[in-house]
Amino acid sequence: MDFIKTEIDGVWVIQPKRYGDARGYFAETYRQDLFDKHIGRVEFIQDNESFSTRGVLRGLHFQKGEWSQAKLVRVSQGTVVDVCVDLRADSPTFGKSVMRELSADSGCMLFVPRGFAHGFLVLSDVAQFQYKVDNVYAPQAEATLAWDDPEVGIAWPLPEGGPLLSEKDKKGVALKDVYRF
Repeated sequence: MDFIKTEIDGVWVIQPKRYGDARGYFAETYRQDLFDKHIGRVEFIQDNESFSTRGVLRGLHFQKGEWSQAKLVRVSQGTVVDVCVDLRADSPTFGKSVMRELSADSGCMLFVPRGFAHGFLVLSDVAQFQYKVDNVYAPQAEATLAWDDPEVGIAWPLPEGGPLLSEKDKKGVALKDVYRF
């Protein structure tokens, strides 16, 4: 696996090595010793999966306080554009985002540390999105940063007619009103 730093401290692109032949390929998608070496100790305790169709935008979600989650995200079917936004109060990159395309074809993953809002937009007909988290889901601590907050200024590659959003995601708060870690 190759671990590649991004423009925001703590966010990593991880590219597994694939070993292929006429039958397909094999790849390691997680190794604790390599995470310990490059990122530090992260204890993932839960795996999640979502399935979405073209134009679905999920996010930008986060959990507050002690319920904050680090995530290792990847796509096992289709293609998405994945975004995380720094909500760490003392960070020099507060309010800045990292955007990367993740696809089943590339196998590329993104590590999102605690203190970030996270979301993705489906670019393919369908997408199966998988992620590991280091803390359980806590509905009382759940929050959503507005996906279209002009202060954050994410340049989503939106489909004609705009994204498909859940009711919760339509009600995201502005960066100026967001919980700071």
